[in-house]
Amino acid sequence: MPTQAEKGRIFRSLHERNQTFIIPNPWDAGTARLLAHLGFEALATTSMGYAFSSGQPDTTIGRDRMLEHISMLVAATNLPVNADLENGYGDAPEIAAATIKLAADAGVVGGSIEDTTNNPANPIYEKEFAAERVRAAVEAARSLPFTFTLTGRAENYLHGRPDLKDTIARLQAYQEAGADVLYAPGLTTKEDISAVVKSVDRPVNVVMGLRGVQLSLAELSALGVRRISVGSALMRTALGAFFRAAREMREQGTFTFAKDAVNPRDMTAIFSA
Repeated sequence: MPTQAEKGRIFRSLHERNQTFIIPNPWDAGTARLLAHLGFEALATTSMGYAFSSGQPDTTIGRDRMLEHISMLVAATNLPVNADLENGYGDAPEIAAATIKLAADAGVVGGSIEDTTNNPANPIYEKEFAAERVRAAVEAARSLPFTFTLTGRAENYLHGRPDLKDTIARLQAYQEAGADVLYAPGLTTKEDISAVVKSVDRPVNVVMGLRGVQLSLAELSALGVRRISVGSALMRTALGAFFRAAREMREQGTFTFAKDAVNPRDMTAIFSA
């Protein structure tokens, strides 16, 4: 099994290659192992996916419980894991910094800090304060005895603020604060994604799997995107299949959904390996 230091170097090197990689988002140990079995090179947690699997809305899982979940995902495979750490679980920069260190203790080799406040009335931190929070997280990451890849996230587009100019300014501020990767979830067009990539000199993560967004690995690679995640999309896809099956039983009294179910022998073979 690779050490955390080895995983940290491997994960950073994925961002330094001249090719785009997909980092899928499992929501439990089983899906983490299945993604590793399929040959993905790294994994990322999804706060929304885990919250939904727990029967809760997004952003309602506390830091301690999320860290337990993260630790479980790390232990499930030998792959590097990047953690969705939401806004660091507190407003103050020192809380974001502490969260990075706790996530490292849980075994991850990368993590993201968002600029969302979790306050619907004022959902996004002021840019300067948001950059201060990223700077504190970066300092915590640099203090670790291994390579930790810190992602700065600009959340405008997920909170009804589709302001490309401000989003780029925020990502540039997070770059200046030392973030290793930059990420603005919710971008949907080639033009906007290209503008972001060209505006910064760090690897850019783009999320796919949002409703109506259908850009391919090849298309995003041509735009210069370095990393593609899918957030809660795998979890929501599984829930979509669950709802279709449950509604068929409830409304039609039939069970044709089972024809698409995985073979238990196949699952047993994978999990026994």
